[in-house]
Amino acid sequence: MRNRALIETAVFPVAGRGTRFLPATKASPKEMLPVVDKPLIQYAVEEALAAGARRLVFITGASKRAIEDHFDSDQELEGLLRRQGKSELLRQLRSVLPSYATCIYIRQPAPLGLGHAVLCARPAVGDQPFFVHLADDLIDAQTPVLAQMAAVHAARGGSVIGCQTVPRAETDRYGIVATQGRGVTQRITAIVEKPKPAQAPSTLAVVGRYLLMPRVFDHLARIGRGAGGEIQLTDGISRLLGDEAVYAHRFEGRRYDCGSKLGYLQATVAYALAHPELGTPFRAHLRSVVSGRAAAGRRGSTRSGSTRSGSTKE
Repeated sequence: MRNRALIETAVFPVAGRGTRFLPATKASPKEMLPVVDKPLIQYAVEEALAAGARRLVFITGASKRAIEDHFDSDQELEGLLRRQGKSELLRQLRSVLPSYATCIYIRQPAPLGLGHAVLCARPAVGDQPFFVHLADDLIDAQTPVLAQMAAVHAARGGSVIGCQTVPRAETDRYGIVATQGRGVTQRITAIVEKPKPAQAPSTLAVVGRYLLMPRVFDHLARIGRGAGGEIQLTDGISRLLGDEAVYAHRFEGRRYDCGSKLGYLQATVAYALAHPELGTPFRAHLRSVVSGRAAAGRRGSTRSGSTRSGSTKE
């Protein structure tokens, strides 16, 4: 009997152009944007590896070669670090991709949506359950979110989707699920792509983490284009609900939407504060910035009050 807890393949859809970060992403993938000293895609890969994945499938597009280069070995750079005696940097460089992990790169021929990107991974995934990880959603959690979901799959079987509650006014930015049951893990009864707040079945939103059974490929191959003229993963999952159990798991962890500039900056600050080398001096810097601006505000307020007082006397 197959071990349901063992999910060996993780799929990373990285073909999007990242237009919200232009011009920074004109020639560099948005997934290579650094959060302190590691790019977003490395955090994604580390989470998948921690959950047991060994086969890493990247669905790429134009201008994404830097991702492949990042996970490839660089003998010239390693030799330079070795000659300079920078052993710690050499160790960090070699740990970017463990020797037991395999990378597969598949080009998405056209920008036909997340569902189509996942469908492109079918030849590499085969007939096994698999993870899908969206690197834009950086989640700081004591237990990696994919590992949380793998534990749910081990106990219950079926597909598992990472979810969190969002304000009702924001439901039109997410896939929204309706569920039955209680607790942090509930069976999904319906899933809708970006409903208007008044039509949303709940405020429980799908957030960038999936553990999917392979039957979803059959549905993605048949459904055709949906919202936005794209093949929507949400539509494929909706069809999957008729075949087998799909669970919504309210994960433990703090999510940062690094697909937005504000979320990216919030993640950078949070990860910098937690960094073992930079945390203490960076915290001191932030305090000095805040106190300096507060003092400048007080001085400006005092000058403004003096000016108004003088004008009154005149």
